[in-house]
Amino acid sequence: MSDSTPANVSPVDRRVSARIGAIAESATLAVDAKAKALKAAGRPVIGFGAGEPDFPTPDYIVEAAVEACRDPKNHRYTPAGGLPELKAAIAAKTLRDSGYQVDASQVLVTNGGKQAIYEAFAAILDPGDEVIVPAPYWTTYPESIQLAGGVPVEVVADETTDYKVSVEQLEAARTANTKVVLFVSPSNPTGSVYTEPEAEAIGRWALEHGLWVLTDEIYQHLVYGDATFTSLPALLPELADKCIVVNGVAKTYAMTGWRVGWLIGPKDVVAAAANLQSHATSNVSNVAQRAALAAVSGDLSAVDEMKVAFDRRRQTIVRMLNEIDGVFCPEPLGAFYVYPSVKGLLGKEIRGRRPQTSAELAALILDEAEVAVVPGEAFGTPGYLRLSYALGDADLAEGASRMQKLLGEAQA
Repeated sequence: MSDSTPANVSPVDRRVSARIGAIAESATLAVDAKAKALKAAGRPVIGFGAGEPDFPTPDYIVEAAVEACRDPKNHRYTPAGGLPELKAAIAAKTLRDSGYQVDASQVLVTNGGKQAIYEAFAAILDPGDEVIVPAPYWTTYPESIQLAGGVPVEVVADETTDYKVSVEQLEAARTANTKVVLFVSPSNPTGSVYTEPEAEAIGRWALEHGLWVLTDEIYQHLVYGDATFTSLPALLPELADKCIVVNGVAKTYAMTGWRVGWLIGPKDVVAAAANLQSHATSNVSNVAQRAALAAVSGDLSAVDEMKVAFDRRRQTIVRMLNEIDGVFCPEPLGAFYVYPSVKGLLGKEIRGRRPQTSAELAALILDEAEVAVVPGEAFGTPGYLRLSYALGDADLAEGASRMQKLLGEAQA
């Protein structure tokens, strides 16, 4: 997030505010939009850009929305913080799935997880407050922090540690201005999953220094093999007074377009965030909330079926990427992303071009192989690519094969 507007421009002449003009475009959505535009123009582009399940929303959830459309009570304003019955169901779901007991008054229903993240930071950050952000990070985190007046402080991990940061790294980044540490497991963009001892060590470090923790649990149900999900406030109840949990229905129930997320936290912080939301958007669409109510109140059979497919695709794409000379792809244990290092390809000649950065390599892959991937620059760590494997098996295999053919041509 950087303001490129000259400092000597008069406020009268500034058409877009410096604050908003400095927001970086979402790289993942930009790649997805470009891929869709090329497809619309007739090019056979395969997109690994967007983190969006290719499955339809389960029928029982859709039917709940259809019924909600017919009920006049859903045609009116409802409480800005969410339908009371949905907030109660989210509290029950949180106990069931995370082992974390909260009251409905600690829940704020938001327009997707992004709004939850922004409102959480806006509620607790003052100008100059620092937030430790492990990198690679999802593109929205630093932008939300800066929009809220905070300062993101990056702590970088790489493939040698499965992209997981250590307490020692976090401590080295801590200053007198540090207020929050961000904890995301399973991770977007890497798919890394912290073990329970690793998560506990980070939680205890935050407790020791009186820090807030914002933990994003949106991928909690997407873990594979022997990996297990750990909810920090459930593991360390003493964290609860300074912990905000962000979650939503998008990934678990293939509901990305329905735009229902939530945050859970101490009552005073949730009330402050709800007050902000009352002025920004008011209530989330009632129809979408009714659909979310059906989702979180039901069982997890739908996600269990999706996980079987994701796991199969995960193994396929890791194998195929690791067959490319110059690419190293760790096996992710969660979410639906791989984050291979492509540093071994940079500077090599591929079809008359010598990409020096992962951004240039991603552009080459799109131009020459008609495959859309997101470069590591978008996630704070150049030299990598992010590929989502939440797409059909045939497209995944075809896209990876095209990359194998193209990148296999690399010459020193």
